[in-house]
Amino acid sequence: MTMQHPDQTSVSDRRDLVILGGGLVGMTLALAAARHGITSHVIERADPADLTAEGADGRASAISSASWNLFRHIGLEEALEGLGCPIESIAVTDAMRPGRIDFTPEAHDGTLGRMFANRDIRLALFEAARHEPNIAWHTQVEAVKRERGDHGVAVTLNTGQVVEGSLLVGAEGRRSPSRDEDGIGLVSWDYSHRAIVAGLYHEKPHKGVAWEIFYSAGPFALLPLNDTEDGRHRSALVWTVPEKDAKGVMGLSDHGFIAEVAKRMDGLYGKIELSARRMSYPLSYQNATRITGHRLALVGDAAHGMHPIAGQGLNLGLRDVGALVQVLSDGMRLGLEPGDAQLLKRYENWRALDNFTTMSVMDGIVRLFGVPGRSASAIRRLGMGAVQRMPTLKRFFMNEARGMSGNLPSLLQA
Repeated sequence: MTMQHPDQTSVSDRRDLVILGGGLVGMTLALAAARHGITSHVIERADPADLTAEGADGRASAISSASWNLFRHIGLEEALEGLGCPIESIAVTDAMRPGRIDFTPEAHDGTLGRMFANRDIRLALFEAARHEPNIAWHTQVEAVKRERGDHGVAVTLNTGQVVEGSLLVGAEGRRSPSRDEDGIGLVSWDYSHRAIVAGLYHEKPHKGVAWEIFYSAGPFALLPLNDTEDGRHRSALVWTVPEKDAKGVMGLSDHGFIAEVAKRMDGLYGKIELSARRMSYPLSYQNATRITGHRLALVGDAAHGMHPIAGQGLNLGLRDVGALVQVLSDGMRLGLEPGDAQLLKRYENWRALDNFTTMSVMDGIVRLFGVPGRSASAIRRLGMGAVQRMPTLKRFFMNEARGMSGNLPSLLQA
């Protein structure tokens, strides 16, 4: 099926961008570009109804302050306001032992971000896209051929339709065919762990606290969600387990699973029960050796995939969106076309340092907290105690969590 606006015919119209992948990052890019007068074709293999069905995806995402600014600037504030749970503070602890770090901002600094159900973000994005004439949204179709020439790009769909543009954008996720076809290399390694994601109801309120509890087998994160309409307290769970144990954990009965989760929560929120079904996915690090090619730009997980330890994966992809839209809109005002090599070089240079730095820090934290043994735990807690006593260092980490450091695109600024 191809979803088209009433003023479009079945004949392909040439647009500025051809975006392969209409997920959270791809559709945000299409909307942000549209708000700057940049037109796009969005190619998505899935059915939006399946992606937004109740219970289809129990995952939640931490949206940084910078990413929230982006959503506001592209007109999603009204649809999303009130759906995100403010992250008032972050508690970091080594297996619930003494010596934790509390990241709590000053009142005038606002929160550290907001937790949104992925489904709510998708619903807001898809509804906005349906009413945006600058977006031609093609769903339940696949790209079977990608061509990039001197004068533009053309993508042949499995329906036989050909869509054309100036720039091809790979937003297909970690297994990006666009990246692989261009011969772009990956720096990658497997963490040999899986993330098990679930929703929890709990007896005691979370008070807006996001918990990152580090066990030697892997991190155990509790992320605050808004209470239900009938007042039930909720959090999202992201539990990292070794690959060899994952099948056993996923195979537990709901009762057995809750018992294992409760053991690691140590009574933190009182009695708990499942609020959303369990999902699991493998964890790896991958960073593209470059994020551009001839008339090609990569965004989101096609460019970089990281451990979910600090919930920064989506935020990093949204910074790609902000930078690419700013580079393209600046260039188009000067008469350059979106596929111009100068513009792509500027995008590459802008994103390279931020991507590398953020991913290296996240990988370092994964490795530091994954070292087993009592002496390693004692050293970690000593370091955490030092950070707890250093306001300047804590502020640095909080600014990173908000996404407010570095050279931010204008779309991500207040």
